[in-house]
Amino acid sequence: MERAFQVDLRGIVDLLSRHLYASPRVYVRELLQNAVDAITARRAVDAGALAVVSIEPSEMTGDGTLRMHDSGIGLSESEVHELLATIGRSSKRDDLGLARHEFLGQFGIGLLSCFLVADEVRVTTRSARGGPTVEWTGLADGRYRVALAERERAEPGTTVTLRPVPDMAQWLTGAMVHDLAVSYGDALPVEVSIAGRRVNSGVLPWQRGYPSPHARAEALRAYAERVFGFAPFDVIDLAVPEAGLTGLAFVLPVAAHPTARSGHRVYLRRMLLADGVDTLLPEWAFFVRCVVDTGELRPTASREALYEDDLLADTREALGGQVRDWLVRLAATDPARLQQFLMIHHLGVKALALHDVEMLRVVDRWWPMETDAGPMTLAEFRRRHPVVRHTATSDEFRALAAVAAAQNLGLVNGGYAYDIEIMRRLPLLDPSITVRGLDTAELATRFEPLDPVLEARIRPFLAVAAETLRSLGCAVVPRCFDPPVLPALYLRSRAAAQAEEMREARSAAGDLWSGVLGAVDATEAADVPQFILNLRNPVVRRLAEAPDPALASLGVQALYGQALLAGHHPLRPGDSAMLNRSFLALLDWAMGGRGAQ
Repeated sequence: MERAFQVDLRGIVDLLSRHLYASPRVYVRELLQNAVDAITARRAVDAGALAVVSIEPSEMTGDGTLRMHDSGIGLSESEVHELLATIGRSSKRDDLGLARHEFLGQFGIGLLSCFLVADEVRVTTRSARGGPTVEWTGLADGRYRVALAERERAEPGTTVTLRPVPDMAQWLTGAMVHDLAVSYGDALPVEVSIAGRRVNSGVLPWQRGYPSPHARAEALRAYAERVFGFAPFDVIDLAVPEAGLTGLAFVLPVAAHPTARSGHRVYLRRMLLADGVDTLLPEWAFFVRCVVDTGELRPTASREALYEDDLLADTREALGGQVRDWLVRLAATDPARLQQFLMIHHLGVKALALHDVEMLRVVDRWWPMETDAGPMTLAEFRRRHPVVRHTATSDEFRALAAVAAAQNLGLVNGGYAYDIEIMRRLPLLDPSITVRGLDTAELATRFEPLDPVLEARIRPFLAVAAETLRSLGCAVVPRCFDPPVLPALYLRSRAAAQAEEMREARSAAGDLWSGVLGAVDATEAADVPQFILNLRNPVVRRLAEAPDPALASLGVQALYGQALLAGHHPLRPGDSAMLNRSFLALLDWAMGGRGAQ
């Protein structure tokens, strides 16, 4: 035997309030939506019909209820039974023309949302197709009744009366209803009035007529300040015909965090959907806030977000393209203003450059990166150096920039977000561009070897230096290089770094893996970090010719520690111990003690 499902209305109201809607405030939106749909349906058969929605808040009605009147198509008694007494049925709604594409309602639960604030909902309605005025009364416990109204409506249309739940009465007051009606219904193409006074403009801000482009720009800037709380850097017009979408993008005047999800204001056929939609634009476009109206994108069941489908994905890509095109136009027509924008939002542009060649071209030409010769665009850097060399970190750049500049090597700081990835994409602009990371072994090859006479004279010192640093696995290399103020460099090639990591892994592993890693390590060519002493530095020159081996050893230890600190290299326990020991011993020596003796 087949039976119909029984619906627990209390359970459904609880589901709506706790899981579907974010706040009871949506009841005003749902009532406005139903009213606008009814007016749209009536105008389809009577183009000259009034288009008015009037609201009487609880202060006006005198009995604590709220009433909303519309001049829509109304319902007959049979239609009331079909539409208001059966939750989820849509066939009759289709027959009445209330589910067509141009209407706002798609889910048939709008009236049910009124039970978020009311324990009784009364619908008094008269059909424009003829028939008496009918009254439907629904209670929060699931009961309802339908009867002929005691008084006939003078004109077709519908009145919805809400009797509030005692602790929800504040939602039906004049101030609250005014704020909600303006928020949701300001742009609706019908008159919305409260206490006889119109409260909506009936037009979207970008669709209004303005006396001049300047007046439009000022009005839109004022709108952004009112809605988002900032005066925009610029305003971008948006349009995606496939989604029936028009709107504006407001460029933030201050930097935004790249991981912050932008909340956009979205209207659905001029009814406010939500203020915090974060799926409208690509993630890289975090520097804009949008206000759009769409006729084709689908809302979720709660009508507080957009449904993720292919159309939304295509729309997101199209809107991102329009923001990107604005940047390209700015680069071509107003470079100074582009520079201002990049100083604020370079992270967003660089993130886009990882995927878009035109944005890569903008970054290459306009964004100054940190180089060993000061801030410079990549395009200018390539005019000076045939190879774009970059460091892996900012610490490495700070340690080597002065040396690289003195050797005319050309070096870019790759330690900032996206910079290495951007440099590696440069061959997309020109296949002849060469980009590679700096290998410190290459830098060392540019230093001058010592004069044979000098090298022979300081050979005892070099022996002392080699013996001093032997336990630290570091080779002592004497060279002459600029700038002379730099006494020493600690250079670790990629191969040396890998070998050191392998040794550390082997020492931390168990017996089995230690043997495996040892076999791998044995296959690698021996490569150790280099401690390069600069014999052009006066202090190093005097130290190399000092007669006391103990003082020479202390000096090497101090220079070694200083080179590690200057290069921001991590200090191992042995490094820290040597640095502290040499500092104290040299201090003792300077005060007349024996130092290391």
